[in-house]
Amino acid sequence: MARVLVTGVAGFIGSHVADHCLRQGFQVVGVDDLSGGFPENVPDGVDFRCGSVTDNNWVADLWKDGDFDYVYHLAAYAAEGLSHFIRRYNYNTNLLASINLINQSILHGVRCFVFTSSIAVYGANQVPMIEELTPQPEDPYGISKYAVELDLEAAHRMFGLPYIVFRPHNVYGERQNIADKYRNVIGIFMNQVMQDQEMTIFGDGLQTRAFSHVDDIAPVIANSPLNPAAYQQVFNIGADKPYTVIELAREVAQAFGVEPKIRHLPARNEVVHAFASHEKIQRIFSPPPSIALTDGIARMVGWTRERGPMTPVEFENIEVSINLPPSWIKKHETQN
Repeated sequence: MARVLVTGVAGFIGSHVADHCLRQGFQVVGVDDLSGGFPENVPDGVDFRCGSVTDNNWVADLWKDGDFDYVYHLAAYAAEGLSHFIRRYNYNTNLLASINLINQSILHGVRCFVFTSSIAVYGANQVPMIEELTPQPEDPYGISKYAVELDLEAAHRMFGLPYIVFRPHNVYGERQNIADKYRNVIGIFMNQVMQDQEMTIFGDGLQTRAFSHVDDIAPVIANSPLNPAAYQQVFNIGADKPYTVIELAREVAQAFGVEPKIRHLPARNEVVHAFASHEKIQRIFSPPPSIALTDGIARMVGWTRERGPMTPVEFENIEVSINLPPSWIKKHETQN
């Protein structure tokens, strides 16, 4: 039986990957600092350890109970737009923490390091995004993810560490943190609708994204180390069909059975069009067809109704407030 480590196991994608690892018969050790995840997300059967992968000594201690065959690294703070304003936090959480895990994986002979990167590495004006393009990330989040990809290449060349990189995009579904006001637009919309608030959209809402249900993502990631053809490869993973954010808002409203109420906020600095090619992952993994957006949203609405609305969480440690979108400035600051 393979013994595996899953980081971010109390989070969104991490908890679903852990589910599928358990279904494979793996022995799963899961870690999370609960900064963005919830204990109830941790699947039954996971050996849960609470702590931060930014702590190098704590990471090293994870191996004291035995080696891991595979490491699935999903812990991250994936607020792409906010990353401009929390640069130190972004690089510590998304880059240096990854290096802690890569170092230990090298030292202990991990058989495969599976890393969830992001299509944020591509930057703007590279659509459809294909794996052969040279990444040109435009924000600190994308830069940190691409840096980890490059480090894994270097670790393989120098030490022979096997790895697989996935670049998911705009993933949504059950267990997503709908209290985070800086990311996860579908969760933000659902939280607003449940509180009879307007759905807030930055700019004109004509920016496009291909929204991907988590069940299109997690099984492939969990099973990937069992596919030797995937080793030392990078894969886009997610849905094919792009939608505008306006279309998305209408889909969410329809799923709740309400008329869409939309409020447009000033446009922010972001990639306008982001959708990817998935020919490579189809060739290597042959995943089933993607879950249609209408069906995926209906499933998530059922879950969010049971969970209920949540109070949006403010990020407490903004490092650079210059050009911060007004809606992201804490209320008490706007009153001073």
